[in-house]
Amino acid sequence: MSPPSPPTGQAPSLPATPGAAAPAPEISVVLVEDDDDVRDGAAQALELAGFAVAAYASVEAARRSVHPGAPVVLLCDVNLPGMHATAWLPEVRAIDPDLPMILVTGHGDIAMAVQSIRQGAYDFIEKPASSERIVAVVQRAAEKRRLVLALRAAGAQMASQRGIAAVLIGRSAVMEQVRHTVLALAATTADVLIYGETGTGKDLVARCLHDYSARRDGAFVPINCGGLPDALVENELFGHEAGAFTGAQKLRAGKLEAAHGGTLFLDEIESMPLGVQVKLLRVLQERTVERLGSNRALPVDCRVVAASKADLLTASDEGRFRADLYYRIGVAFVSLPPLRERREDIGMLFEHFVLLAAARYGREVPELSPAQQAELLAHDWPGNLRELGNVASRFVLGLQTGRLTPGGGAAPTARSLNEQMDQFERTLIQEALRRHAGDVAASARMLALPKQTLHDKMKRLQISVAEFKLAGG
Repeated sequence: MSPPSPPTGQAPSLPATPGAAAPAPEISVVLVEDDDDVRDGAAQALELAGFAVAAYASVEAARRSVHPGAPVVLLCDVNLPGMHATAWLPEVRAIDPDLPMILVTGHGDIAMAVQSIRQGAYDFIEKPASSERIVAVVQRAAEKRRLVLALRAAGAQMASQRGIAAVLIGRSAVMEQVRHTVLALAATTADVLIYGETGTGKDLVARCLHDYSARRDGAFVPINCGGLPDALVENELFGHEAGAFTGAQKLRAGKLEAAHGGTLFLDEIESMPLGVQVKLLRVLQERTVERLGSNRALPVDCRVVAASKADLLTASDEGRFRADLYYRIGVAFVSLPPLRERREDIGMLFEHFVLLAAARYGREVPELSPAQQAELLAHDWPGNLRELGNVASRFVLGLQTGRLTPGGGAAPTARSLNEQMDQFERTLIQEALRRHAGDVAASARMLALPKQTLHDKMKRLQISVAEFKLAGG
């Protein structure tokens, strides 16, 4: 059975394109001036220019506004009671070297202000200064700060995309969408329900949701609800007090407590006993847990990610899963495609598993023949990534005396023969181009085709060589 599609309206909003830039942050002004009248006048001028202003009479009071990545510009009088602005400058530079600091100086302090610019100050304004001068300098500094923060955000987004692509592997459009969805959800606190057949990588998605979230420094606590006897699931989740039951000789914290500040991953949640579902629902609603044998509620702050290979909504209609728990955990959804629906990723995935197996067993990487490659692409892969990984391990160990896959596995019959042949041909060509970094001549030799014939097929199948050249193989 194919994994169900997420209910309409539940998916998060996503960037329109993979490289879509984050919106530029609004920049506010931290104004530090001990003269009340001057401070009020400068703040009013900046507010009329559209800036939000936080005004302080001393560096000590303003310090809390400065942190790495703060979307602010500092406008600071030099001579202040307590710490002077010139003494604060190195501290600000250490926190964020790109944070603009504008110094407001008297006539006798110009030489000192010039020296401060050499040490990293953005600019200086000589007293007395007009409102127009103050606003103009702050606007330039704010534009620079906005650009720096936008570039940082874009760099972080690109790094996340590259990082997650090494875990959720595949160049198919459907895997691109999965990665974008996971990154969008990771940035939120929403509980997530992952759908997918056995072996599609639901545990990898759960791990990415944790690793790319603000909870990444907390614990990632997995529990397989289908791998434990019913009597033990409750104890694993909630823990117990000493003496709670026969054999409970000492206190034991449960998985929910262990996940405090992090992420709890409930795999095969469709297997959870109905009685435990009731207690889990209460925990998720109240965000407190009681150990078995205790009446004391302990606060738990964890994100819950659940995974299922069955349609939980259908299971709830049939009385096999509680509807209230489904609607509690079904805030956002990730649906993982089976391997047979993304055949263009099989070559890349098989190569990945072969390299892992070769490193694990200390073996050389064997050569995959065109016939074996065609066999991999034709197989239906009912075990998905898990089955593909096992085949790769056997291939590396030299245990494949005949076919790589049992029975060869016929291609799906739901599509017309022409559609299946086109898809099969497209996948072979894409894999050849990937292996040769977009070199059409080398790819044609691998496929035993004349170069012009390969060009014609690429045109008919709408295959562009550009993405393979950029990918570098």
